[in-house]
Formats: sequence, structure tokens, C-alpha cells
Amino acid sequence: MVRREISALGLDIGRQRIGVAGCDRTGLIATGLTTLRRQPFIHLLTALEALILSRRVEILVVGLPLTMAGTEGSQARDSRRLGDHLGRRLGLPVTYVDERLSSLEAEELIRQQGGRPSQDKNLIDRKAAAIILQRWLDQQ
Repeated sequence: MVRREISALGLDIGRQRIGVAGCDRTGLIATGLTTLRRQPFIHLLTALEALILSRRVEILVVGLPLTMAGTEGSQARDSRRLGDHLGRRLGLPVTYVDERLSSLEAEELIRQQGGRPSQDKNLIDRKAAAIILQRWLDQQ
């Protein structure tokens, strides 16, 4: 089976920040790229457009913060609303991935690498976005 090239952008949408991750063209490895402050939509759109153009992104992969029972609460509805709006404005398909425990997983990775997660929330968000994107890539 030949795997086609793909370029996806993973988003971990939070109340204050949005972690952003990308993948290599092979679609094998997700890497945290940046963390954006939650800001007016037009500014967020501009920042993402630059990444999308430079990376030739074809799809947005948005983390969906489901409750532990697997249902959508207010945070999940907010992520879905913003993800859908971004997809429409950017002209990209959007897919959603269950992101439960991705931030805890990101914090644990930082600890394993000798870091202190409490000192860098932006790093947690980037790593969580990479975990979300990696989950999606692994399913492809």
C-alpha cells in the first residue's frame, strides 16, 4: 500500500490559548509548532492562514474535549463552533479527535524530558496539539 502525502494542522483549542501542531508530508510524525493566544477571530485567522500557506495544509484536525463519559459539554461545543468557523473561512475540511487526557499526556512527556510543565503552559498546548494530531495520523 502506498501512502499518499498529506499535510495537516492539529489544533488544541483552549479558553486562553490554542496549541498548533503540524506533520511531516509523509503523515507519520506530528510536531508542536506554536501556541496562539485566544484573540479576536480575524487575528487568529490571519495567523493560521500564514501557517496553512507555508505548510500547504489540506485539513484541520481539532481536538474535541469530551467529558470522561464521552459526551460533549460546553468546551467541546466551543471547540466545534470555532473549528467549523475556521474550516469555512479557510476553505479546509475539519475533522475532530477525542482529546481526553491529551494535556495530562503532554505534561507527562515534558516531565520525562526533564521539564517542568507548570512553568510553560504554551509548551503543554503545543504538545497536546501534537498528541491530538498524532492520534488522527495513527488512524489513517
